[in-house]
Amino acid sequence: MIAFVWDSMGATVVIQVLECAVDRRDLEGAGIGWPEFLCIMTGTFTVDGGQVRRMIMKDFKSGYLLPFALLSALLTMGACESTSNEPKSSQVDSIFSSWDSTDSPGCALLILRDGQVLYEKGYGMADLEHGIPIGPDTVFYTGSVSKQFVAMSLLLLEEQGRLSLDDDMRTYLPEFPDYGEVITLQHLVYHTSGIRDYLELWLMSGRNYLDEIPEMAAYEIIRRQKQLNVPPGERHLYSNSCYFLIPLIVERVTGQTFNQFAEENIFQPLGMKDSHFHDDNGHIIPDRAFGYEKGERGFRALHMRFDLVGSGGLYSTVRDLARWDANFDDNRLGKGSPELIEKAHVAGVLNSGEELSYAFALVNGSYRGLRTVSHGGSLGGYRAYFLRFPEQRFSVIILANLGDIEPGKLAHQVADLYLSDLYSEELPGEDQPSGEATGSTEAPVVADLAQFEGAYFSDELETRYWLEANEGSLQLRIGWNAVVDLSPVARDRFKGSWFEIGFLRDPSGRVSSLVVDSGRVKGLRFERQ
Repeated sequence: MIAFVWDSMGATVVIQVLECAVDRRDLEGAGIGWPEFLCIMTGTFTVDGGQVRRMIMKDFKSGYLLPFALLSALLTMGACESTSNEPKSSQVDSIFSSWDSTDSPGCALLILRDGQVLYEKGYGMADLEHGIPIGPDTVFYTGSVSKQFVAMSLLLLEEQGRLSLDDDMRTYLPEFPDYGEVITLQHLVYHTSGIRDYLELWLMSGRNYLDEIPEMAAYEIIRRQKQLNVPPGERHLYSNSCYFLIPLIVERVTGQTFNQFAEENIFQPLGMKDSHFHDDNGHIIPDRAFGYEKGERGFRALHMRFDLVGSGGLYSTVRDLARWDANFDDNRLGKGSPELIEKAHVAGVLNSGEELSYAFALVNGSYRGLRTVSHGGSLGGYRAYFLRFPEQRFSVIILANLGDIEPGKLAHQVADLYLSDLYSEELPGEDQPSGEATGSTEAPVVADLAQFEGAYFSDELETRYWLEANEGSLQLRIGWNAVVDLSPVARDRFKGSWFEIGFLRDPSGRVSSLVVDSGRVKGLRFERQ
């Protein structure tokens, strides 16, 4: 800590160096130029590693400019070294060292405390073909992190008196199937509607959802479903269909596209100038990071033409998401009431009375004794994680462009560096093998695979599955996609790569149909032809 007094033209300016704080946007937002700073009669500057991070203005009696060269010289003095116990930047960087190179995709990181940026950095490359590195202003696809903005749109419309979260969704989408039970807007928010996941349906139909999906085609595949996974309110079963449907409702209520509504009601009020909902895959995004995956011969580009909004669709930066984070502590949306933020954290409740951890696309949880609020996102080669410790006012935001990066795990490792002194619980250890027998894990042997061969058709997907026995294995072919080997797990039941198939028989014992179950689609039936 030092104090520096500069006397010029009869005015004394006191500069006091304390501990780490904010970023240059606070200076710019106050009309203070960079690299010159408006000096005031009493000002507090804080530094971290020789960089100015915040200026707290107490008195505007003086308006002299302190030359940047003088301030730079001051900051290079040994007395300016921070004396706090904050982790060094090298400790944070070590967590991301695997991707911190010019020949790897990577991620952008931003760490906040008390609404101020503690550390921000990019690791790896946004665009390997053109050699463009990742930085704090790099724009990423955020996947399901988008959903909290979608949920907020409903809260804003409710605050305006234009809808109620208890409304039947068919009030706004009357053409939607009537399953005999009311599905409310709250059911959509909390993933308790029972509606099957349209992205899994699309994949099960043999098509790649990274390609362009017309909005009406996605809507139609949802509407063709003859039944729900479960009755509304019975179970929390994550479904991207819920958040695909919410923007359709917002558009019908407001007469605007969802991107327009979000721009006017969320992004502009918060100054999120580099964020938008991507409803046009021809739209040019400056500073965009492209998604990648690891292949046998190095990294492979995952080209994505997906431009549906709601379940995802938000492109943003870590700096813009920091502005969103700050709004949880000081609301500037809608009427500016804290009640809007409180409601966003209210968790859903099942018909049984069980309370969920899932709120308005915010997951209420805990980590090592501290309360957390979080949500992740992924699609193609993009990964994202938004982690808040609200009582400590500490947040970690990570946006990545490589499919095997685990931003949630990394975000918690960053938190460990800053919050470990506050933890009251240890990490749970891995279960140790007991040495007791757990039963046979051998797959059952099916002697006659030919009984399952043939074509099966689903009118809900408008898709045909072909099954054939080949060298002792039952194989599934969907369109021109690669053949999937099916492994028997029980009588008349087989497991694929991410789904299971159960065969049904008629009274004579002949296989007559099959039913597909995946994580987010239950009981999808195909009739044998």
